[in-house]
Amino acid sequence: MNQKTFNVLVLCTGNSARSILGEALFNHLGGGRIRAFSAGSQPSGKVNPVALETLAAHGVPWPNGGNPRSKSWDEFAQPGAPEIDYIFTVCASAAGEPCPIWPGHPTTAHWGIDDPAHVEPLAARRTAFEDAYRKLRQRIEAFVALPLEGMSTAEVKAAAVRIHQECEQ
Repeated sequence: MNQKTFNVLVLCTGNSARSILGEALFNHLGGGRIRAFSAGSQPSGKVNPVALETLAAHGVPWPNGGNPRSKSWDEFAQPGAPEIDYIFTVCASAAGEPCPIWPGHPTTAHWGIDDPAHVEPLAARRTAFEDAYRKLRQRIEAFVALPLEGMSTAEVKAAAVRIHQECEQ
């Protein structure tokens, strides 16, 4: 029996920190059932080195041994792009921006996580990245445990919203 692979897109504005953590965590925790990507509405063009340091500290590899890169969400609205099943925005500005028209009309949810990228000094930034990592991991673990194969779009959306609310408590 072939198991469906669900494509997830994690969005933020700069695609340098939170969305990078989310992409790596979804791929790592998804056990092959989830294939994740990340992108930004206004990509910074570089991945924050503390994001990569945080992933390495937790033993989370970058998917397929590739190199992470900051990229535009437009890549995922083009012909030939992977059809996305679920989109998670992890910053308020990306959640409020007009998005491209996504092929397949994926389910969307907002999981707002504070931006660790510009926290100063460096020691505080590392702590902020750890906090963002922990919050994302908690949500992603709960999401990948869902029986997605048997859930309707509305049920997945409701579950994603519930997961975020429960993790905020």
